[in-house]
Amino acid sequence: MIKTDALIVGAGPTGLFTAHQLKLIGLDCEIVDNLDKIGGQCIELYPDKPIYDIPAIPECTGEELTENLLNQLKPFNIKFHLSERVDELKQDNNKWKVKTNKGTEFETPNIIIAGGVGSFEPRKFSPKECEKFENKTILYSIKDKKIFHGKTVSIFGGGDSALDWALELSKNSKVNLIHRRDEFKAAQATVDKVKELSKAGKINLITNSQLKTVNGNGKLEEIEIENNNKETKKFKSDYALGFFGLIMQLGPIANWGLNLNKKTIEVDTEKFETNQKGIYAVGDICNYPGKLKLILSGFHEGALAARACFKLARPNEKYRFEFTTSSKTIKNRLGVKSD
Repeated sequence: MIKTDALIVGAGPTGLFTAHQLKLIGLDCEIVDNLDKIGGQCIELYPDKPIYDIPAIPECTGEELTENLLNQLKPFNIKFHLSERVDELKQDNNKWKVKTNKGTEFETPNIIIAGGVGSFEPRKFSPKECEKFENKTILYSIKDKKIFHGKTVSIFGGGDSALDWALELSKNSKVNLIHRRDEFKAAQATVDKVKELSKAGKINLITNSQLKTVNGNGKLEEIEIENNNKETKKFKSDYALGFFGLIMQLGPIANWGLNLNKKTIEVDTEKFETNQKGIYAVGDICNYPGKLKLILSGFHEGALAARACFKLARPNEKYRFEFTTSSKTIKNRLGVKSD
């Protein structure tokens, strides 16, 4: 049985920063994640995709953001339990008893759910012929954009991910961008840029069309699309990328007695606590009036949840807020020499 002041469920950016905040105020924590790597959606879905809304960082990739957050955690000895899913949860004398699918057991007064959108998998292409090319030349996320250099890439989708990658890959690849509608759900500035490159012949933009079938011998060689009038066209293509969003499942979290709103968890905005005392939710998985699904919002939520944990973890002590710039205690925890 591992005893800790707080257990974080989710090793994405919000979970990592929440761990940092817990350690700053002198609390221990451990992190469980059902993925086999640290970084959550940033690493699983868009490690190479530029992120532009992290304060004081003009541009970084999901992988770079994860590396920076891990560097920030280096002064602290935080234990990660990867490829583990929290399966069992029960309350016992103001403590939560937690058990994972691998049998790891925890006892803690605080659980912080930072699980992003829960367990997720991408929505896939409908044609069954796609299955034999999946994870080879038909992909639903990009982990290394270099493999597309000089290739013909067919991108399907009309949201931010599809259009962002169409712009990015068009720098070094021939890009077909196919969407089933005329209208796009991406940021207007991105849509305008795609249309500009389409007029310049840099992107082959096709709307009101969907994938009908694919062909190839061992690897993808050709795609066939069909428009709304049932007319078909064939294109040579080395890769097909599908960006249709995610199928999200809360998994065992759905059985924890939490106040759920669709596939998110309702929280207050003081402590980001759920309807269960000592269980908090931060990041994309939590919901409250005015919620913004931004990484920076998750950082704010994690900071407040961490401080709320102090009361349950140290019931006989009073939390005293300190600035990192002037607190000798915090500087000692960070390994920084005080003036």
